[in-house]
Amino acid sequence: MEFNLKNVLRALLFSTSDVLSIRDIQDVIMRFQAEEKKPQVIPESDDGTQQTMNTIINQVPALITATQIREALDQMAQEYIDKASVYRVLKDHDGYRLVIAPEYSEWVRALRKEPKPLRLSQSLLETLAIIAYRQPTTRAEMEAIRGVAVDNAINKLLELELVKVLGRADLPGRPMQYGTTDTFLELCGLRELGELPASDVLSPQKISAWLNKEDEEHPLSDSDVGLADESEEESSDNTDPENPKN
Repeated sequence: MEFNLKNVLRALLFSTSDVLSIRDIQDVIMRFQAEEKKPQVIPESDDGTQQTMNTIINQVPALITATQIREALDQMAQEYIDKASVYRVLKDHDGYRLVIAPEYSEWVRALRKEPKPLRLSQSLLETLAIIAYRQPTTRAEMEAIRGVAVDNAINKLLELELVKVLGRADLPGRPMQYGTTDTFLELCGLRELGELPASDVLSPQKISAWLNKEDEEHPLSDSDVGLADESEEESSDNTDPENPKN
């Protein structure tokens, strides 16, 4: 039996529900090597297990680098996907952990007799999207973008720990500013906010333009928010392609 780094990593991830960083894994390996360097006494009744362990211990490299650990974890993650395994290696900004593949989550929920996960309403999703792309953002900014009050939505998102208060804006009244949490990243399967999909509609430039127009008398048109102008579509539909107007 030979030393297998990926099997060691599987055992470590399987044995804990906590996130393991590369540093955590390196510390475990160092402790293992320090302890196993001590002389091992093989009992007379040993069935060969201790001898096998000693063989494996002697095969453990003196140095296992962070790159080797990271590459082994990435290989494991891909192997689980390729083999349609029940397991997945989830990576976030804190480290790695072993989880159940999403398609089997309902079976686990049934085993634990847990209620179905709460699904976010359209109102919550819209508010959460604004916070995610605009953060740090204030309630007034969210309401200017959505056009409706967001107090209930913010309170619910705070309760679900998907958003948090980041501080206060340097504006009159010192309004609170909101941002997303690690729970939000975990829910979306992201390691960092930089992995959010690009969004032209929610880009800071467009949002700033909308906010600057909120005091104008005329309402925002479809073209203002990046949608096709209905009047132009109707005009295009009514145009005879064989007799275009000059």
